[in-house]
Amino acid sequence: MSDTRIKSTSITTPRPMRPMRPKQASTVEQSVEQSAEKNSPAPTAQPSTRPAADPTARHTARPSAKAAAGFAALAAIGPATWGTTYVTTTELLPPDRPLLAAALRALPAGLILLALTRRLPSGDWWWKAAVLGILNFGAFFPLLFFGAYHLPGGVASTISAVMPLLVAGFGIGVLKVRPTRRTLLAGLVGVAGVALLVLRGSATVNLAGIVAMLTATTLMALAVVLSKRWGRPEGTSLLALTGWQLTAGGLVLAPIALTAEGLPGHFTGANIAGYTYLGIIGTALAYALWFRGIERLPASSVSFLGLANPVVATLAGLVILGQTLTVWQVAGLVLVLGSVALGQSRSKAPRARA
Repeated sequence: MSDTRIKSTSITTPRPMRPMRPKQASTVEQSVEQSAEKNSPAPTAQPSTRPAADPTARHTARPSAKAAAGFAALAAIGPATWGTTYVTTTELLPPDRPLLAAALRALPAGLILLALTRRLPSGDWWWKAAVLGILNFGAFFPLLFFGAYHLPGGVASTISAVMPLLVAGFGIGVLKVRPTRRTLLAGLVGVAGVALLVLRGSATVNLAGIVAMLTATTLMALAVVLSKRWGRPEGTSLLALTGWQLTAGGLVLAPIALTAEGLPGHFTGANIAGYTYLGIIGTALAYALWFRGIERLPASSVSFLGLANPVVATLAGLVILGQTLTVWQVAGLVLVLGSVALGQSRSKAPRARA
């Protein structure tokens, strides 16, 4: 068949049994066939099993149980350090300036990370970083402090404990992942445990504070899901992505804080130590580890790690402020830890990324 396409250059040779020319023709055919195979529709079957458009697929593809436990332990450092914010604020920071504390947590840390990484967003990551920065910091912090000032700490912590349930709800619409019954059960157990851990019989409620705290928790849950959906740009470090968000949120917070509260007359050594701790440890490091957990773990699993916040806050009060634990608080602590463990189920992650 090959002599009908490529003939010998000799006119006096009618027979098609010249081996060299067919071999060259076969080589040409193979090149054409290989080129056709590269453009054939066969590879298009892959996106149906692993969507190429999902930037987080390479980070969440079936981590081993040991690796997942390591990622969870590192990510839990974030909420654990946030649990020390109350003690740090009351013991080291100037009083009645929560927005200033939020701005000084976010903006300096973000600028430091930008200076270290020397990388700015590009393309659609300008608006994505701005959205995540506002959700995680620019809007979250003011609402959080407003709720904290208008609600007892126990009520505020109990409202924030619904975040795993909110993440599960957002995950249905954004990540197309339906929560398991185990996840929902763990979320309800977590809320009950936090309520027993931090609520007191004399706790009062304020409608505006409840709305603010619930809105703040909702924004953070949405940020978790969007971070999982968008991933991070190829070649961009996690510190750079964290710096983008902190800077965006800090630029929103700074004018609000300066207008509403202003600067104190002077900063003491304790004030500087408190702001430094909150900025470097409680924000830059804590959120970098938190975002890494979001990147590496299922969104529902990482959301349960946020329950470490009220646990550490309670233990910090026990150790530093000399508070005591009741029997009900011990029961609540056990329920919260059980909820975190129960919420680390990885059964849904492989199907979602398969």
